[in-house]
Amino acid sequence: MQQTLPQMVFSRIKRFNKQTVMRRKRHGSYQNLSWQQLEQQVRAFAGGLLAVGLQPEQQAAIMAPNCPEWAFADLAIMAAGGRTVPIYHTEGLKTIIHILADAECRLLFCHSARQADELQKMRDQLPLLQTIILLEGSPQTDGILSLTDFLNLGKTADSQQFEKLLAAGQRDDLATLVYTSGTTGEPKGAMLTHGNILANVEACSRLIEMNPADECLSFLPLSHIFERMAGYYLMLYQGVTIAYAESIDTVPANLAEIKPTIVISVPRLYEKMYNRILERVTGGPWLKKQLFFWAIKTGRAKVAREQQGLAPTALQITLLDAFEKLVFSKIKGHFGGRLRFFISGGAPLVKEIAEFFLATGVPIYEGYGLTETAPVIAVNYPGQHRLGSVGPPLPNLQIRIAADGELLVKGPSVFQGYWKQPQRTREALQDGWFRSGDIGILADGFLTITDRKKDIIVTAGGKNVAPQELENLLKTDRFVSSVMIYGDRRPYLTALVVPDFAAVQSYARLKKIDFLDHCDLVKHPLVLQLLRRQIDSLQQNLPSYRQIKRFTLLSRDFNTDKGEVTPTLKIKRNIVSKRFAHVLEDLYRASGEEIHDTSICVVDSNEQL
Repeated sequence: MQQTLPQMVFSRIKRFNKQTVMRRKRHGSYQNLSWQQLEQQVRAFAGGLLAVGLQPEQQAAIMAPNCPEWAFADLAIMAAGGRTVPIYHTEGLKTIIHILADAECRLLFCHSARQADELQKMRDQLPLLQTIILLEGSPQTDGILSLTDFLNLGKTADSQQFEKLLAAGQRDDLATLVYTSGTTGEPKGAMLTHGNILANVEACSRLIEMNPADECLSFLPLSHIFERMAGYYLMLYQGVTIAYAESIDTVPANLAEIKPTIVISVPRLYEKMYNRILERVTGGPWLKKQLFFWAIKTGRAKVAREQQGLAPTALQITLLDAFEKLVFSKIKGHFGGRLRFFISGGAPLVKEIAEFFLATGVPIYEGYGLTETAPVIAVNYPGQHRLGSVGPPLPNLQIRIAADGELLVKGPSVFQGYWKQPQRTREALQDGWFRSGDIGILADGFLTITDRKKDIIVTAGGKNVAPQELENLLKTDRFVSSVMIYGDRRPYLTALVVPDFAAVQSYARLKKIDFLDHCDLVKHPLVLQLLRRQIDSLQQNLPSYRQIKRFTLLSRDFNTDKGEVTPTLKIKRNIVSKRFAHVLEDLYRASGEEIHDTSICVVDSNEQL
């Protein structure tokens, strides 16, 4: 058993040697990187770290998009006895400085010359930061090392010192401080050991079969523990090739190029895929449309039988064989044609969307976890797959549901506490049990998460509403992109709704609605009426206290640049509620019981018209 993450990777290097471990796009085409080259690069980066004076048990940060250099730096830091501190490269300067200062980082790998320059000018706020290394391009400011200069310094380092440090690593050593983006307050650093992460990797690898013939497309930020464990360490553990997407915007094109067998994502990608498929089909010829919906209906019927533990009927098997050639293969072609399965995490997955993809023959294995649990707590996997749940808990974890419904977790992947925050650590860890903050139900061995404990809405009438459940229901509609439900201590529920603009534009053209931009669309009465009809249809069977009484259409989606969502696209409710406070208040000022939906053109992050 390997003691540290770098030791695990070096054991795989010996096994796979000249096989491909990573792929990245350069000059218009994907280029391969072998396990042998991975070793050379990790050693070169570690040499540079030793040359600039990084000591064991010191922190070094990485602020870059997903790329091989991210892994080189990460493995080198840990192999040299240091602790990696990942920072989202899209973070604002204030948060970056907070993390670097709070974590006492001595060194920073930075991808952006602009960000490196800004930080160099503010070194007075970062007295412990000794070295900034620019991963790409040439520094524009004195005091910043180029990657070439950094690696040249490393050539003078003692290779025997690296070998000693690599071998000396222990499972209980701190591997990383992962700052939780959270939905409230300043980020806090979760302390994870090598053993925490390896325990999670080892447990997950026993549940979902992967091998060196597989290839995974990496595009979720490596700064988030979900991608870092599942899309990076877990893949290396099982010899899977990691192909890096050029950016989140190029994922559809990169899927077609790479033809991955495994894709790991947050639900937002699957929601977009689902809506695009429905949009293409509904805009197509009548006969193809009928064939598609017949195929999906048959696939859903098969899924329903399997969920009950029953085998598909002979007729279903015959029909689905035909539909595979006529319908499903074309859907799979958009994902490259080789896909074995999706993995979903980071936020709740809509059950209907999971059922849809499973009906086409592409399962989405939904899991659940938190930064503090390294991260996976439960996951669906082949043979143990229940739609609407996040799967069975990992075999090496203990799960308990508290009297108030909160999920408690104990086991080897539970973190060591929050960096320099003993009070918060005591609140989170009680008698060895981690308080997740999530409301959970454990039934027949499967875990279901209903909502965040702190997000539960209590209406003025005393009714409890789980907003995520209702938001996920509304997002199954092809005209809806994002939703935030509001209504704590209010007489009824309201919502901020972001339409799916591609679908709404198609509708507008069909209805001959003139528009120049998104603002024109959301303001048009026919668009407001369309969204009202769609929402009413979805919520018609819900009790009145769980129905949205009024809503406002927004002309843009919530986004990370404005701090409205986390990097895994979970809405920061407190920030969005404050930013759109007057809009939400107006929904409660409407006279009488008359339905009074509105729209708003969002000018910037602070001002609305």
